[in-house]
Amino acid sequence: MTDATLEPEPAAAATLLGDRLELTRRFTENLAKHGEELGLIGPLELPRLWTRHVLNSALVAPLLRPGLVGDVGSGAGLPGLVLAIARPDVQFVLIEPMERRVAWLNDQVNELELSNVSVLRERAEDVRLTARLDQVTARAVSAFKKLLPLTAPLVRDGGELVLLKGANAQNEIDAAQKEMRKYKVSDARVQVLGEGLTEDVTRVILGTVRS
Repeated sequence: MTDATLEPEPAAAATLLGDRLELTRRFTENLAKHGEELGLIGPLELPRLWTRHVLNSALVAPLLRPGLVGDVGSGAGLPGLVLAIARPDVQFVLIEPMERRVAWLNDQVNELELSNVSVLRERAEDVRLTARLDQVTARAVSAFKKLLPLTAPLVRDGGELVLLKGANAQNEIDAAQKEMRKYKVSDARVQVLGEGLTEDVTRVILGTVRS
């Protein structure tokens, strides 16, 4: 796989990533070269890799707080690796069950010299952390109601879910009221990021966890 058809870097990348842009370029180029053969991205993603995937993830970076953030179902590193690059002041645990994807994540952590990232090969429902997370992210994993049992138990009291979603985000909240009560998630809301800055906005479901 070559990066011949990789989408040109959008101008918004510099605005969003600042002095972390060069590392993000390296990650994006690596994903363009190896992503399809490793089953990380589909064959049609290169022409929209920056806008649909990398910047879509990077837009979430300002929502994160210094502390410990888990990314459930990290896969190609979207959003986990992009966020770890953008926010070196935050510690990340990338949670991914598939061995091939875990190998990719570890390779990128080493190549990009990301000292704020650890990779955990585990299913989210089986994770047992010594310290609960301050926040947890996930992207393209499952519907909100199905994500709640995978994410909320990992988060400390007063911590936050930061879940990247599509245009039906509010409908997903509406359909998850029972699960929100069960997993003690309150103040669930949709925040739209990137309007006027990027071609594709990012929708995030935010919610507070009370244990």
